[in-house]
Amino acid sequence: MPHASNIVLCDGPDSPHAFDIIPLQPRNGTLDAECPVCKGHGQWNEEIDLVSFRCKRVICDRCYGAGWVETGSDPIALPDIELSPGGYPQWVVRYVPGDDRAKL
Repeated sequence: MPHASNIVLCDGPDSPHAFDIIPLQPRNGTLDAECPVCKGHGQWNEEIDLVSFRCKRVICDRCYGAGWVETGSDPIALPDIELSPGGYPQWVVRYVPGDDRAKL
């Protein structure tokens, strides 16, 4: 059964409906400052239906979805998935230098 819809496309985090129904990310204690790109949300809507609130989201590539950035030189630990030598997916921790991503 079709339903009414009002789909809005967002061009980025500065669009009017970019952060609709997206909460602010809590600071986890290891990161220093709110991300200047996503303003603490970690993601934004690429497309949102203002009737049903179904949406497609984009993860912020500045803070990797955390909403917070490291302002010093401490490495940032990110959970990731990679293939094991046996060809199976496995969880790993990837470290990204703080200086490379958090230049404010």
